[in-house]
Amino acid sequence: MMLGYVVALIKRSWRLFITVTKVMLPVMVIVQIGQELGLVDLIGRLIAPAMALLHLPPEAGIIWATTLLTGIYGGIASLSTLAPTFEMTVAQVSALCAMMLFAHAIPVEQAIVRRAGASFGVTAALRIGTAIVYGGAVAWICHWTGTLSEPLSFEWLRGSSMMSGSGDTGYFAWIQATAFSLVLTFVIILVLVLALDALDRLGITRRITAALMPLLRISGLNAQVAPVTTVGVLLGLTYGGALIIEESEKQNFSPRTRFLALSWLSLSHSLIEDTLLLMALGADVWVVLVGRVAVTLAIVAALARLTDRGSWATTRVAQQQT
Repeated sequence: MMLGYVVALIKRSWRLFITVTKVMLPVMVIVQIGQELGLVDLIGRLIAPAMALLHLPPEAGIIWATTLLTGIYGGIASLSTLAPTFEMTVAQVSALCAMMLFAHAIPVEQAIVRRAGASFGVTAALRIGTAIVYGGAVAWICHWTGTLSEPLSFEWLRGSSMMSGSGDTGYFAWIQATAFSLVLTFVIILVLVLALDALDRLGITRRITAALMPLLRISGLNAQVAPVTTVGVLLGLTYGGALIIEESEKQNFSPRTRFLALSWLSLSHSLIEDTLLLMALGADVWVVLVGRVAVTLAIVAALARLTDRGSWATTRVAQQQT
């Protein structure tokens, strides 16, 4: 019985690992080539002023840009490749991770949002704008107050300390470091799958779902769409978007209802898995979970009030396809 459970767990983790490796490995290769050609340094110099405004190093901009296009795992791949070149404080890492959580995989995820009934452009701008404002606010407030000021190195992610005495240099050292990063990614996925399964078996996931329902309703969401939105909040935008598409066909949700539900999903989804993943990198839970949910609640509540006052304009925005 126990052996069968362990085998099933490993098989599921391996399938997920293969899926994310298809994203991570090309990104790691591209970033490494960019480093060899000097393109990473060039991009870093170009993006440095913008990152300085957010009190983040230039490398953070490269990592977030990768995340915007490819997703969380692509951003982690970029981070692991750039790891030996920079250090950040816990506050800066938390700010960057929050930005990654707010805005990632924009081309894919906002295409799903568009299919579900909200504007690609409006929801993408909402995610990116919120990420920039929240990330900058966290980094600067922590800098001014001295909160989470401990330095955080990512050398462990590249296995630098483990391989520093091997004497290998150049491409072979990069292959070793990349292999270490991928093995570490598999271990993290395995732990996450185990944790998620345990949360489900212990009934904690159901309790989290029940706790989220009142929050979703407070934000102004229609009670009919709150249950399917909760699924997306916990499991991911892809699942939530698909359910909203299905339920919209059954219950004929209004454009406003879909816009608000999809705005929430765009800002905060996959709360358990993605949050645990980035906390493993050193991000603070109050920044990447509690603060993110609070900001999402405030934004969606504000959108609910605005759209209630001007329903004709909202209908047009919600139906716009860009």
